[in-house]
Amino acid sequence: MPTVLVTGATGFVGRRLTPVLVERGLDVRAMTRRPQEYDGPGTPVGGDVGDAGSLAEALAGVDVAVYLVHSLGDDDFERKDADAAAAFGQAAAACGVQQIVYLGGLGAEDDDLSPHLRSRREVEGKLGEGGVPVTVLRAAIVVGAGGISWEITRQLVKNLPAMVVPKWVNTRTQPIAIDDVVRYLDGVIGNEAAHGRVLEIGGPEQLTYLEMMQQAAQVMLGRKVPIITVPVLTPSLSSHWIAFVTDVDTTTAKNLIDSMATEVVVTDDSIYQLVPGETTPYQEAVRQAIEESKVSS
Repeated sequence: MPTVLVTGATGFVGRRLTPVLVERGLDVRAMTRRPQEYDGPGTPVGGDVGDAGSLAEALAGVDVAVYLVHSLGDDDFERKDADAAAAFGQAAAACGVQQIVYLGGLGAEDDDLSPHLRSRREVEGKLGEGGVPVTVLRAAIVVGAGGISWEITRQLVKNLPAMVVPKWVNTRTQPIAIDDVVRYLDGVIGNEAAHGRVLEIGGPEQLTYLEMMQQAAQVMLGRKVPIITVPVLTPSLSSHWIAFVTDVDTTTAKNLIDSMATEVVVTDDSIYQLVPGETTPYQEAVRQAIEESKVSS
């Protein structure tokens, strides 16, 4: 029975992935900085990707390591994420880990990527520097209760009777339901055919951010929200606006908004050969996220 280490086990993706892996019969270690407080499935282990010395014990005897951490809320996130990924990759190699699975971000290689997306690419490389095969799943916006990008959409629609938004709302993206992300992660973990591969994942629709907000409003409110686009609204101003209207902090909001001018859509559907199955339509993903929020509140 393979042993799987899930970093970020208490986070947005990790807390959903861990029970699925346990249900599959895998030996799951849930890595957290506060293992004594962990009450989820799997075996809690202490570890912090920002503390290289804490990783060897967490990774000892692990076959597959799932890397689900980032530092978007930090002004120096690019350096911190690069350093953490490099240390993790080296520690995984030293412990004989056979596969690292990483959830990264979509975006064409030749695009002028934002710091956020550029950092995701750098992490992909850093994780593999020790020689462990890395499986990368690249996604755009993940729709689910508690996900930062979804929460921005939900709270803007919920809190504003009308919006004045910058032109980046016309950029195309390919949102994916959190359940589909977990299904894809589960499908590549321990799958040798996925070793060393970059795989793109997304839902069935390519939508602009404007279309996403309008469809979310239709589901949440039963109507569209008046939205006016303006040619100039800097990322800095946008981030302060979002931080004022939502509970997402300014630094995180700015780092995400910087990426919204980049089109992030699936251009390679190879994932279907490894993990077949239909994906969830956006409006259904929105309904599921809203229902989960009601249950957890």
